[in-house]
Amino acid sequence: MARGEEFIALSDAALRAVIGPNSRHLALIENAFSVLIESPGGGVTITGSTRERADAKRAVLLLAERADAGVDLSEADVRVSLSLTSTGKSGAGGQALISGRRGPIAPKTAAQASYLDMLERCDLTFGVGPAGTGKTFLAAAYGATLLLKGQVDRLVITRPAVEAGERLGFLPGDLNEKVDPYLAPIWEALDQIIGADAVRRRRDKGEIEVAPLAFMRGRTLAHAFVIVDEAQNTSRLQMKMVLTRLGEGARMVVTGDPSQVDLLNPRDSGLSHAIRLLSGVEGVGVSEFTADDVVRHPLVARIVRAYDADAEARRPRPDLEGA
Repeated sequence: MARGEEFIALSDAALRAVIGPNSRHLALIENAFSVLIESPGGGVTITGSTRERADAKRAVLLLAERADAGVDLSEADVRVSLSLTSTGKSGAGGQALISGRRGPIAPKTAAQASYLDMLERCDLTFGVGPAGTGKTFLAAAYGATLLLKGQVDRLVITRPAVEAGERLGFLPGDLNEKVDPYLAPIWEALDQIIGADAVRRRRDKGEIEVAPLAFMRGRTLAHAFVIVDEAQNTSRLQMKMVLTRLGEGARMVVTGDPSQVDLLNPRDSGLSHAIRLLSGVEGVGVSEFTADDVVRHPLVARIVRAYDADAEARRPRPDLEGA
């Protein structure tokens, strides 16, 4: 097949992002599309077949667009962009949420962009899917954005603790010290977004509140953004309780992975039950992520797919029942 070359002009910021540290990003693009990419200055030259060049060009332009928007591109961003290009899916789109400590925070995949749009439109959003898809991080980023803009008075974070048992009394320390270890992913996200010192000050003022799920009972949460994390480990009764805490001006996002239920009876999980009951209800949105949306180490996506395939193989086949 005849090979040709094409030059793509890029801004300095886009060129640095496309090349990456030690030309790592360029190497990923070359391997993905079987092309040769050189950077003579002012842009990149792609050498390959017509189809290969076109695919590589789309990936380069997608990365350049995000870099020019001020997004600090990591290797994970590059891998996601390559996956989107290879599968023919559209880019993430969407605008940056907020300027975090490492630059603007924006969706990395089409599913993340849809999730953020749902958070904007719906008073109650369910974000479900495997680990590493960004559902909790983006919920925290969105909630922090609303708090910093004064659109909510408080950011309330809750989750079932100690594998849904919520037996916290034997742990040392006050309530925050008991609960914090279980909320480490959210604290890491907030620290990245607004900084550890700002998080500490807002916690001291009560603008950021954490509590185990049991402490939500009997409360009405008004003018707050509520994150219910690890919701697959809520019982049906716990889920109904927390969903009905919404008060005036409040919004809620419920995140979890239905395949990772730690309850003694997985069928009692309140997450899957609530989604079945509430899908289609006005004001409720459901955003589903898959292994294709994993933005951690690329091995995580392959691990998720392997477990999904095993679960599918073990699922009873209706045509064999009663045979």
